[in-house]
Amino acid sequence: MPIFFVKTLKGLERVVASAIREMVPSVKCMPRPHGYKGIVLVETEEGVLSELKEIPEVEKVFKVLAVSPANLKDIAESAAEIAKERIDQNESFAVRTTRRGRHSYTSLDVNVAAGAAVQKATGALVNLTFPDKIVLIEIINEKAYIGIIDGKEELKKKYPGKPEVVSLLKKISIAQIPYTGPLSAAKNLGLRIGRAVQTFELQEYVVAPIKPLEVEELNAFLSGLLEGVKSRLEIQRRSYAREVRAVPLRLQDMYQFVRDRKEEPIIATSTRGKVITEVEDSLYEIVAKSKRVNVLVGAREGIPTGILRQASLVIDVAPGVTLSTDTALPAIISAIILTVLRKITSSKE
Repeated sequence: MPIFFVKTLKGLERVVASAIREMVPSVKCMPRPHGYKGIVLVETEEGVLSELKEIPEVEKVFKVLAVSPANLKDIAESAAEIAKERIDQNESFAVRTTRRGRHSYTSLDVNVAAGAAVQKATGALVNLTFPDKIVLIEIINEKAYIGIIDGKEELKKKYPGKPEVVSLLKKISIAQIPYTGPLSAAKNLGLRIGRAVQTFELQEYVVAPIKPLEVEELNAFLSGLLEGVKSRLEIQRRSYAREVRAVPLRLQDMYQFVRDRKEEPIIATSTRGKVITEVEDSLYEIVAKSKRVNVLVGAREGIPTGILRQASLVIDVAPGVTLSTDTALPAIISAIILTVLRKITSSKE
């Protein structure tokens, strides 16, 4: 009877097994084989693969085409044998291995050995990034479960033609009126804004008051801001393969900020502005052609009218809605980037 290798989130194995049994009463399910979480081995009749994929708790599933002893020689031979009829010479492939248990080799060793055997048997080229076919090898102690799936089934963060926004975000300088008030609230808002600022990896973030402030309130906001940037930066450095820099934080009166940058494009955000979709051509021209784009954001108070008059463009990203201070920055940045990306992709069509 065919075997299907099912992966799920850790802790949901029995939920998935129960859902599969309801779908196919005669099925044989083994959640957490040998105690390994996130796995359900399923023995059932042919033709249920599409049904298994309909279960929301199922993360990945593939039909096992070969089960071999978990040594490099047998794994490579089994992978090559099933690849002969399933991978064409004109196609590319990659091998992905997950190893559980104690072995004298690494997952990379398996990838190399199986990859060499498959290439020799099929004449296909190796493509580790965007392969046409993927040879999946799941090792559990002394057994290796091997299958082959279409490369399109592998969801990746990047794919050919997918635009990057990092270069656009690095053009954007935000000047925002600081949130002041109760000290705990000011620090909490600063923390949230700091995390958002660092998430987008902006060119800079300028705290831009428009009038005198209480030192304690401003200090609370700045303290939260610094903490938010630092905490998000630590996560990014652990998660990203590329280098990540801390977003520079500065303090400058907004009126002086506007004076200093009068030769550069300034985009002000306000409920009195034009709907962003109405000015997308102008917005695209500004962002695409400028080295730096200065975006003004309010807080408890909106941008003063006198400053709005100095702006190159005044936009409203959510007509009819007054954005809260902690959601304003991510909403505005997202709206600007999505608008520019839409113009970029439409121009390529």
